[in-house]
Amino acid sequence: MAANRKLLAVAVACTAVVGIAGCGGDDGDKDPFEGMSADKIADKASAASKGAGSYRMVGEFKEEGGKNRIDLSVSDAGGCKGSMTSARKGKAEILASGKATYIKAGEDFWKAQTGSSSVGELAKGRWVKSTEGSSPCGQKDMFKNDNLNKLERKDDAEVDGTKTAVLTRKKGKETTTFYVAMEGKPYFLKVDNESGDGPGTVTFSDYGKPVDVKAPPADQVVDPAKLGARS
Repeated sequence: MAANRKLLAVAVACTAVVGIAGCGGDDGDKDPFEGMSADKIADKASAASKGAGSYRMVGEFKEEGGKNRIDLSVSDAGGCKGSMTSARKGKAEILASGKATYIKAGEDFWKAQTGSSSVGELAKGRWVKSTEGSSPCGQKDMFKNDNLNKLERKDDAEVDGTKTAVLTRKKGKETTTFYVAMEGKPYFLKVDNESGDGPGTVTFSDYGKPVDVKAPPADQVVDPAKLGARS
């Protein structure tokens, strides 16, 4: 997850995805960012994306042995739910509510995670609760302005049919590219990270769409102490 958090930390963007202009209009070909520096465009995108409150992010990250994928819907209250798929550990469902994170996964995941097949048997079909570590939702690091500086604007491009301003930042061998919506509100729609220790892509959508996140019922939660895990 270290590589995932690194990419998420720099992943700061009238369609289905988080504001300057309204939808449509006769000025569809007009550049809403005309005269703005790349850093200023990023500031606009950061403010709009934060202001949406809720959103969905889908990411794919390379690692030795294959690719990891994460798909999370984040609520404006700070929780999130979705799934994470690891090339080495398999797939796990994730739910974060309050200060607790819950994970539901198959035996292969738990064996890879703990080295014990008995954990998977005990946790089968149920959620394992943890109150340690940071939230997987990544809201504190998402869309941070202090990660958005010394950017350069490149040629515009489309992301899922929406025209975007393309902003890049190079740091050593690492290049990060941000795609900011030029239609509707200036949300971040995609972030690419190349040649760093966490190469991958994150796309954002469903800005402002309600996300209902609730802790699972107690009878569906496993006591971590019974698994030999830390709570």
